[in-house]
Amino acid sequence: MLRADMDALPIKESTGLPYASAVTGTDPGGKSVPVAHSCGHDMHVACLIGATRLFAKSRDAWKGTLMAVFQPGEETAQGAKAMIDDGMFKRFPKPDVVLGQHVMCLPSGNIDWRAGVVTSSADSLQIRMFGRGAHGSMPESSIDPVVMVASTVMRLQTIVSREISPTDSAVLTVGSLQAGMKENVIPDEAVIKLNVRTFDEGVRKRVLAAIERVANAEAEASGAPRPPEITPLDQYTSVKNDADATKKVVDAFLQSFPAGSIEETKPTMASEDFGCFGAGWDAPAVYWFFGGDDPAVYAKAKQEGKLSALPTNHNPGFAPVIHPTLETGVKALVVAALAWLTS
Repeated sequence: MLRADMDALPIKESTGLPYASAVTGTDPGGKSVPVAHSCGHDMHVACLIGATRLFAKSRDAWKGTLMAVFQPGEETAQGAKAMIDDGMFKRFPKPDVVLGQHVMCLPSGNIDWRAGVVTSSADSLQIRMFGRGAHGSMPESSIDPVVMVASTVMRLQTIVSREISPTDSAVLTVGSLQAGMKENVIPDEAVIKLNVRTFDEGVRKRVLAAIERVANAEAEASGAPRPPEITPLDQYTSVKNDADATKKVVDAFLQSFPAGSIEETKPTMASEDFGCFGAGWDAPAVYWFFGGDDPAVYAKAKQEGKLSALPTNHNPGFAPVIHPTLETGVKALVVAALAWLTS
């Protein structure tokens, strides 16, 4: 099975490319938002289409069954689960291996791999905190949820720095804070949305418990009329590569790509629902990364110590160069699949 995710993000593309997205959509709240493939999923789809066309044209060169899966809803952690809930495992035969890839901020032409844990688990939460509204000139009549939520955001930052061992890994990001509509009106409530990423289940549980503790404590310290509402939004499990299947894929890559272009990497704090397929089917899975940055631009940024300034996935300026990114992605899928389809 070869899988490519194909959904987009509510981001206004700023690449300036002639094919830049000008599409708009509607968010769950009914608001019009820009839409762009700022994670590289359009490249994933192009690569899988290219690979399936090559397999279709060379049917005599391989044997077996090739399943190409174009998956929606990866960005919301709902797509893979929705396909499985729709009877995917009953309607299609169990594959010998599940293969997938993702374009990343790496030199185009390069492939990064690893056995074991590849991506982190991720939990997204919404915290609604309640106060008492008042006129901006009479703050003493309020229980200010803006101050309450601001204190919560700052306190949440200490969970990783003060409660998680430096030898463990965790990321806690508050990506949204919404409160009030007018500068001289203290609102009744405020809402934050946050994201937690971890590799270890024990660390994950400690961070989530600490978030609940901090939110409740800040609300109590502010004299809130009621405890905060903490609502899970989405959850990703970590992606784990099967050791034997990974070795088989990497051996094929080393025989097919230039020396030095295939490198072992560390786990990334990015998250994916790709792992649902292998885990649900109880089939070995392999997931790798391929580069999308102009090699010269990447090398210059690395030399100057400015790699962090390059547009990454989910950045409005993220735009993988078409060549050799597309060729690398297509070839990687074909080479990896042939390790099974010709054996």
